[in-house]
Amino acid sequence: MKESTYKSYDELPLFLNAEMVAKVLGVSAASGYELLHQKGFPTLKIGNRLVVPKEKFIQWVEERVNGGER
Repeated sequence: MKESTYKSYDELPLFLNAEMVAKVLGVSAASGYELLHQKGFPTLKIGNRLVVPKEKFIQWVEERVNGGER
């Protein structure tokens, strides 16, 4: 597993792209892109781009800590 390049949620921009999601989670870029296409992942489509609002990403992570997917 790769190490996250971010040390705090405060360092994140308001919207994250697939590469940023991958860096935060410490996974490969390919895994980040796959995640953005999973059903239930909080993405926002702008033109052809998928981005994730920072607050929704944090909420998604917190919902999955110590309990798996709900």
